[in-house]
Amino acid sequence: MGIIQSILFLTHFFLYETWMFARAESETSSAPWLKVTVGMLSVSFLAASLLAFRYSNPAVRTLYRIAAAWLGIVSFLFLAAGASWVVFGVTRILGVDVNFHVIVEFSYAAGVLSGVAGLLNAGWTRIRRITVRLENLPEAWRGRKAALVSDLHLGHVRNGSFLGRIVAKVMRENPDAVFLAGDLYDGTAIDAAKAAEPLCALLAPHGTYFVAGNHEQFGDDSRYLQAVSNAGVRVLHNEKVEADQLQIVGVPYNHATQDEHFRSVLQKIGVDRNRASILLTHAPDRPHIAEREGISLQVSGHTHVGQFFPWTWMARKIYRQFVYGLSRIGKMLIYTSSGAGTWGPPLRLGSNPEIVLLQFE
Repeated sequence: MGIIQSILFLTHFFLYETWMFARAESETSSAPWLKVTVGMLSVSFLAASLLAFRYSNPAVRTLYRIAAAWLGIVSFLFLAAGASWVVFGVTRILGVDVNFHVIVEFSYAAGVLSGVAGLLNAGWTRIRRITVRLENLPEAWRGRKAALVSDLHLGHVRNGSFLGRIVAKVMRENPDAVFLAGDLYDGTAIDAAKAAEPLCALLAPHGTYFVAGNHEQFGDDSRYLQAVSNAGVRVLHNEKVEADQLQIVGVPYNHATQDEHFRSVLQKIGVDRNRASILLTHAPDRPHIAEREGISLQVSGHTHVGQFFPWTWMARKIYRQFVYGLSRIGKMLIYTSSGAGTWGPPLRLGSNPEIVLLQFE
């Protein structure tokens, strides 16, 4: 925690010093006020997060939303400040006379606008349609479709009303099955049962299924799982169900984090390799294990595709071909969703929130 706060403090210090270096002499009188404001902003997110994990009331929710949005904007401002110094250094080397104050003003304005664009984009959930061709797919499933929703992160930024809008979007598509791939909750203080109420309207002829993600499993996940189950959703915990001869397998996040344990879980479940199967698990961390155990299609979330730069770049480095979208490993297909919500800063730029419609052929 101390490391995180130190990073945040140094980031804000860098932004402040860059701005002050570039300012005109006549404006220095307001520096103390600016210093206090920047200092308060530097501790806002950590303070809001500590409160958010213990309390749920309008004041805490408002503080957390503002602090989280600011954290995202700060990321763009940090890049803007760095770019300003690069431009300043290059122009000095080339002997070009430029107004550093103008450069900083322009770059900071671009950073803020990028943050605002990210906030707006994060609130626009798209429907993405994907055609999936599986070997040994039951004839009854040809032409059917399933909805995949992951990473809503219900908490202080998004709550039951957001889930209600997502459910309404899904139901307009009339899916034959619905897969909820974890991180329905953010892990912060929340009335889990009340937030899950909109799931009661998430009805599909061949079932609605949920597996826990890492955010449900920060601690005891029982209250989250009970809330989801009470809303009429089938919670899958290291088990397989049959839906009109299609095998639907669910493994929660904490049982899919190590190769040997994940393999052991899938072997105990007993997937019939001669029939099509769908594995619902939160993260695309170990698709090679699922492929070896005969899974036909894995559906996951977790990555958010990084949400915005530079985290989008880091997510692609970590997850490579499995960071987003439909890909193949051996005989198995895997679809990784970018998720419908956000974690931390409620921003997306370079990644879009989505609901996925899988059309089976």
